[in-house]
Amino acid sequence: MKRMILYVVLGLSISVLGSGLALADKSSAAIEAPQTASKGSDVTIRVTVTHSANTALHYTEWLKVMVNKKEVARWDFTSNNRPEAAVFTRELKVKASEDLEVVTEASCNNHGSKGPATAKISVN
Repeated sequence: MKRMILYVVLGLSISVLGSGLALADKSSAAIEAPQTASKGSDVTIRVTVTHSANTALHYTEWLKVMVNKKEVARWDFTSNNRPEAAVFTRELKVKASEDLEVVTEASCNNHGSKGPATAKISVN
């Protein structure tokens, strides 16, 4: 009987740990921005971050936005100051004085980043 209980506990432990590993992933970011803008206008850039978890042990650790190779926004998160959800958005405005290349990236505290996302905005 004790051996059977041990096997059940062991099986449940492997099942729980295995399902957690299957959900583990890297943070990814996607950009919503217009393809064109008038010179001198304010352009709204919306970044959506997707990650499988948002717990004290597994969360998006940072998100950054660069415009024309200059960092214009960054959000850093900790186990005590996590993003509000596994999928979350941040919005910012930039002045369109020239063509814009927007690059954003997010990173999981355990697994890293799926890589940067890029958008180009033509200014006329």
